[in-house]
Amino acid sequence: MDLRVRTWIYMLSGALVLVGALLYITRWSYAPWLFAVGAAGVTVSYLTVPQNETDFRLRRLHRLNMFAGIAMIVASVFMFKQRMEWVPCLLIAALIQLYTSFVAKDRK
Repeated sequence: MDLRVRTWIYMLSGALVLVGALLYITRWSYAPWLFAVGAAGVTVSYLTVPQNETDFRLRRLHRLNMFAGIAMIVASVFMFKQRMEWVPCLLIAALIQLYTSFVAKDRK
């Protein structure tokens, strides 16, 4: 997948995750769908990153990002079931993404 396409998918998906989480608080019925599409897009953008010639540390950070994407998908499942466990799942995903963004930035 082209880098520009993956970047646009990631940015749009991140916005959908944010909007879906904010609108879920207002009990809008389509908010879990927005969140789920955004979580799927974020996960797909992480899964399509090529890992051919990266060192061990960047591959580990990439695996953490994939785990964060899966945590967002689990959060969307909890949203559809009207359970509040989606909040810690999203918090875990956000903290992992924050950690990996700062550590990966130092590596480049």
